[in-house]
Amino acid sequence: MSIISLAIGFSAMLALMFLSLPVAFSIIVVGTLGGFLAFGAPLLDMMGGVVWGTLNNSVMTAIPLFMLLGEILLRGGVADKMFDALSVWLGRLPGGLLHTNIGTCALFSATSGSSVATAATVGTVALPALRARNYPAAASLGSLAAGGTLGILIPPSVNLLVYGSLANVSVGQLFMAGVVPGLLLTALFSLYILVFHGDAGKDSDTEPEQVDMASKIALLRHLVPPGLIFLVVMGSIYGGLATPTESAALGVVTSLFFVWRSGRLNWTLLEHCFQQSAKTTGMVVLIIVCALMLNVTLSMLGTTQTVTQWVATLGLTHYTLLLMLVVFYIILGMFMDAMSMLVLTVPIAVPMVVAVGVDPVWFGIFIVVMCEIALITPPVGMNLFVVQGLRTDGGSFGDVVRGALPYVFIMLAFTAMLIVWPQIALWLPGST
Repeated sequence: MSIISLAIGFSAMLALMFLSLPVAFSIIVVGTLGGFLAFGAPLLDMMGGVVWGTLNNSVMTAIPLFMLLGEILLRGGVADKMFDALSVWLGRLPGGLLHTNIGTCALFSATSGSSVATAATVGTVALPALRARNYPAAASLGSLAAGGTLGILIPPSVNLLVYGSLANVSVGQLFMAGVVPGLLLTALFSLYILVFHGDAGKDSDTEPEQVDMASKIALLRHLVPPGLIFLVVMGSIYGGLATPTESAALGVVTSLFFVWRSGRLNWTLLEHCFQQSAKTTGMVVLIIVCALMLNVTLSMLGTTQTVTQWVATLGLTHYTLLLMLVVFYIILGMFMDAMSMLVLTVPIAVPMVVAVGVDPVWFGIFIVVMCEIALITPPVGMNLFVVQGLRTDGGSFGDVVRGALPYVFIMLAFTAMLIVWPQIALWLPGST
């Protein structure tokens, strides 16, 4: 298969998406039509077995469990208490509640695994307080949109789980690799707020409530649930006590315990959590299934070998190749959602970068950071629309875009750090 044929197929798929056709439909049309034209009906028959075998992988079972874990915490009121607790500790820093936004997003990310859920949950809690204290709209909305992206980097992450399944890389190693980059990116977000938005909220007519140290310490109990759930999930994997699927189940049980302790556990809540988890899981799995069918066609056509050989003829170093991929993912992320971008490019990109000596675990973190950028890159950045949808003041969508764009450059700078110092991601998994 020639590079030109691959480019034509990829362009056709993007064209279908631009016509507002569902992403899954666009993928499956190109995959099945291309396979049928090249090999006929036998290839279509073979696709079923490949898809069934992949979906029977026990790792895939973790997807609905992590979705359920995030929904339980979302509906159980954990985020409200987390925001209140962090606001008294971080609210008096230069930048005030903007730091609270980032900190709450980071903590909620350690349990939800979803960027959209993180941005929506923390935004619902934070926006009324931000408006009451006259925080600039762009700075407030941008911090929420960017903070929400941490949901797919800080483990447990559904995107890392999907990457591990598609690239045949240990999910446990990927989760470990995401811890240090997630914390460092959180620190960079807060540093930006400290330097450029240190005066935010100072012109408010509402003074922050004075809280004595004893009360501050007492509020720390609200940070116990997300912290303990993170330790249960990651500790069970890190200690070799559980697989990712089993650790997800342990996290769900732990979250149910905390919601029960808060008195909010009931059948209505459970029914809603199960329904929402099923809907989200169905969307994710449908995209994965369609991508797998496309991958069967690409594999039979020898696409991976063709692309790898073509890259080899260019004589690129792994630094040059990664910089080219950064540009490619930025452009792709402007027009495609993060999950679709992930499942479409992993089967081709991973063999290509491994051939030039890039660690596949490290590349998992790299590609998830690229997905994070896509979530806040106009015109189709999902988190931008989620945060805009939470507003009740009828403000312009441009406020969200202006507030989020500086974080795009922060993440690009962070990507450069990852490329220059890969041990940022590889240190923790290498210590296991």
